[in-house]
Amino acid sequence: MDVFSLEGKVAVVTGALGLLGRHHCQALAEAGANIVVGDLDGEQSQVLASTLPTPSLGVSMNVTEPASITHTLETALTTFSHVDVLVNNAAINDMFESPTMAAELSKFESYPLAMWKRSLTVNVTGIFLCAQIIGSQMAKQGGGSIINIASTYGMVGPDQSLYRTPAGQQQFYKSPAYPTTKGAVIAFTRYLATYWGEVGVRVNALSPGGVRNGQEDYFVANYAAKTPLKRMANPTDYKGAIVFLAGDASTYMTGANLVVDGGWTAW
Repeated sequence: MDVFSLEGKVAVVTGALGLLGRHHCQALAEAGANIVVGDLDGEQSQVLASTLPTPSLGVSMNVTEPASITHTLETALTTFSHVDVLVNNAAINDMFESPTMAAELSKFESYPLAMWKRSLTVNVTGIFLCAQIIGSQMAKQGGGSIINIASTYGMVGPDQSLYRTPAGQQQFYKSPAYPTTKGAVIAFTRYLATYWGEVGVRVNALSPGGVRNGQEDYFVANYAAKTPLKRMANPTDYKGAIVFLAGDASTYMTGANLVVDGGWTAW
């Protein structure tokens, strides 16, 4: 089982304070990796780093700013001398300030251009920049693993009926930006895999299914009914996949999209 050990490796995780980001950090650290916890809130990133079972550090990191990413890389190299894993987890999902306006604003016909542009900047350009800056260091080192967090909605269209109450009221629509950006993540993963394959940098995507996180009961029931395993994911359900993609257990795997969705896309 040594191929699942990440001892001696250094992993940068972006969006590390998010629901899944925290568990990505924990999983990689439990497997032996030193973690660079990256998120906008540097203080809380340091707090999370201090709870991990391996020597780790927390940094303030904005994935849309090249200077911020470069600073993260330089800090990692100063502390650990190398970077072996990059988990491109940072992303935004549309939130609407007014629940009464959510259904109207999330409709494609009236979806705000500003929200579209913001999602593209964070979810696509952010991954591009992190891969360009941190991945280039891996290429110089002669190897590494980049894991881009995609989504089932990068492969299939949203089922808008999930967001409909038992009374038939459409609370909101899954807006167009998130599926579009996650589809781009999968395509970008294939590009990088073929570009850097010969220098030993592997690039794969992980497509999670929906995660239980305080959603309305009707939504949880709707989602479970459309999933072969009949439940939403727990945040811990992706820990094994992250460790697998990060290390030698997946040494001959690149350009792939690992789908962990309870069977959501199987029918």
